[in-house]
Amino acid sequence: MSITEVKVQNNAKVRRAAISGFFGSALEYYDFIIYGAAAALVFNKVFFPNLAGELGILTAIATFGVAYVARPFGAVFWGHIGDRFGRRIALILTIGTMGGATFALGLLPSYHSIGVAAPILLIILRLLQGISAGGEVPGSSSLTVEHAPDNKRAFYTAFSMSGMQLGMSLGTLVFIPIATLPEDQLLSWGWRLPFLFSGVLTVVAFFLRRNVEETETFKQTRARDAASGIPIVTLVRDHWPATLRVTMCSAINVVGTIFNVFTLSYVSQYGGISGVAMLTVVSVGNIGAAIMAPAVGLLADRFGRRPIYIVGALGSSATLFVLFAAIDDGNLPLVVGSGIVGIGVFYSMAIGSGGAYYAEQFPSKVRYTGMAVGLMLGLLASGFAPTIAQAISSGSHSWQPAVWICVAVALLGTVAALAGPETSRSTTAELG
Repeated sequence: MSITEVKVQNNAKVRRAAISGFFGSALEYYDFIIYGAAAALVFNKVFFPNLAGELGILTAIATFGVAYVARPFGAVFWGHIGDRFGRRIALILTIGTMGGATFALGLLPSYHSIGVAAPILLIILRLLQGISAGGEVPGSSSLTVEHAPDNKRAFYTAFSMSGMQLGMSLGTLVFIPIATLPEDQLLSWGWRLPFLFSGVLTVVAFFLRRNVEETETFKQTRARDAASGIPIVTLVRDHWPATLRVTMCSAINVVGTIFNVFTLSYVSQYGGISGVAMLTVVSVGNIGAAIMAPAVGLLADRFGRRPIYIVGALGSSATLFVLFAAIDDGNLPLVVGSGIVGIGVFYSMAIGSGGAYYAEQFPSKVRYTGMAVGLMLGLLASGFAPTIAQAISSGSHSWQPAVWICVAVALLGTVAALAGPETSRSTTAELG
């Protein structure tokens, strides 16, 4: 086989990996985020009708966070499969788990139908979503980093992050017409439609993922280190500083959950703009981030992962001050503008550069596990940030504590990034 033919074949592999990562992440986070929108808007009435007012909303949003508790366990589980048996098989299984749990949520009876069993089943299915989400982005990022040429790792890996943001956008976008339904229709069948639609998306994503090939890097590592031990044990023993660094950096996702979830509950209680308008802003901001992510990847390949991440982390958290002030003033154009700039530009810089940067902190034999555990521990803070912010604002009616939480995680991530290595100039073989 000629050099040209090898290049064409390798380019085809990395494109398939990037496309699979894009659609797989879009499905996972569509499934994941529609739960957040439903929790903020209807679950308090469907599954917790005996808890009135703010307590019911707080409890419903808390169920959004339980999936983040499951994510680290999912990270260890999928990381073990991905590092021992292959990235591809782990990613196929995560799609099936997430799709099945989400479809089942759409069929779940309400509290009025089966009593306390309804919220219990709700939490169980949410936990399954969390376990699945613990393996998607780390797996697709590891796969793509290992397929990509050294000078374009961030670009190709950013498609997984782009898919993640698109999934979040679609997840909130589908609730815009749903939220306009009469309340009796919304609470009986309307909220179920986005969950049931995920069944179609799951089938499409599954067939796309079947065509992805395992990486040569993994095959060589597996042949060389077949008996090297359990990945999580190796990770804790030899690579805990990198894991801690990824945890600190990935906590920047708090900005995303405050934007995607807390803003919806805030406007539903205190007004300023309508819930439908805020859903639209959330969708537009996430679409902007999805479009920007590949461009961010190119910038991270050109200028390095760390500077792009730091600018994005600090910029996205600072912009939230403008966003919430505009919500209070009812200034919809400024809400839209700050949402696009804060999430579509700055936040996309932090997450778009993070996909490659986190995976590059680890050698191949623990790459999936390392990124998964570090990322999911960081996301644990993200999952409960809306609940904490809701609890604080219930007494003060103020959004400022929520935004200061975002500033704190941005500063934490900045310190962690500055303390770690710049990986953009390293070859794939040198990583970790």
